[in-house]
Amino acid sequence: MTSALSSVRFSVLDRSRVRRGQSHPAALRETVEFARLSEEWGYHRFWVSEHHSVPGVAGSAPTVLAAAVAAATARIRIGTGGVMLPNHQPLVVAEQFGVLESLFPERIDMGLGRSVGFTDGVRRALGHDKRDAEDFDAQLAELLAYFTEGRRGVHAWPAEGLRVPAFLLATGSGAERAARFGLPLVIAAVGGEERMIEAIDRYRAEFRPGPAGAAPYVVVSGSIVIADTAAQAHRLLLPEAWSAAYARTRGEFPPLLPPAEIEARDMTDRERRLVDDGLRGHLYGTEDEVAEQLERLLRRTGAEEILVHTSTYDRAARLESHRRLALLAGLSRDGVSARDRAGARAGTAARAAAAYGKSTSAAA
Repeated sequence: MTSALSSVRFSVLDRSRVRRGQSHPAALRETVEFARLSEEWGYHRFWVSEHHSVPGVAGSAPTVLAAAVAAATARIRIGTGGVMLPNHQPLVVAEQFGVLESLFPERIDMGLGRSVGFTDGVRRALGHDKRDAEDFDAQLAELLAYFTEGRRGVHAWPAEGLRVPAFLLATGSGAERAARFGLPLVIAAVGGEERMIEAIDRYRAEFRPGPAGAAPYVVVSGSIVIADTAAQAHRLLLPEAWSAAYARTRGEFPPLLPPAEIEARDMTDRERRLVDDGLRGHLYGTEDEVAEQLERLLRRTGAEEILVHTSTYDRAARLESHRRLALLAGLSRDGVSARDRAGARAGTAARAAAAYGKSTSAAA
């Protein structure tokens, strides 16, 4: 473990991804078990997401799922990555997080985003359209006000007076918004690492201290995969890359498929380009290779925290990757040392199989 890795926090974002043949309820139960393991391994936060009418994602009600995860854990911070504020009334969001914080004090985070529904039909079903995202600043200001003195005579009980840390999920101009509101920034290299770093620099330069924070706080979000070889780790990224390519070409984000099935597909040129694009920008390899990549990322971004959102078809391999990352970063509280890593792998895989049913081989 290097000093660079030991100086930052590591957290987990789980979208409750569905694998082919798996039910949505099973994916949600898997999320709860994953949170228990993440706490055991020493991760700082465990966040869940909001997606609507997506076949490959079961996480559609983040505050409800956050409550289940918080009830199943004891120490790890629980939050959302994030609640999409244009889809909700700020009063209701404040009340929901007030209830969560009241039930699980000093453990709740309020991660917020501005995305609207994936398709026009979903946006209509939610009662919103893309223009609602343009009112995000007003919505955000209203939401934050409910935790202090209320808004125009309206009070969000039991939220008022509670401290629920708010985080802003952002790309591009969203970094300036986080700076303007004095909120921690959660950012990914969606448009490339250089654009992300430029946004982080603007955020730090324009940050205005306020009730939410006295100094900038940067959370870099991304996929990290550790395996015995770089080739194995890279292959574990293929199912998510294919799902993203499928969504771009067909307008529907599907369940995860086995890597072998994707490799055997006769892809169009566009699909191949999209898959290749989806395989770029991730951190993957052996422990030593990932440590080197993480150190470079931390040097370039100065991030205070890394939020890992890895998805893959092989459940046991994903769990093992997160466990090995926790050991690499010195997070683990389970008493397993780095030299015991090889001997513990079989036990982790068996535990995953018992929790989720028969595990899928990485060679599938």
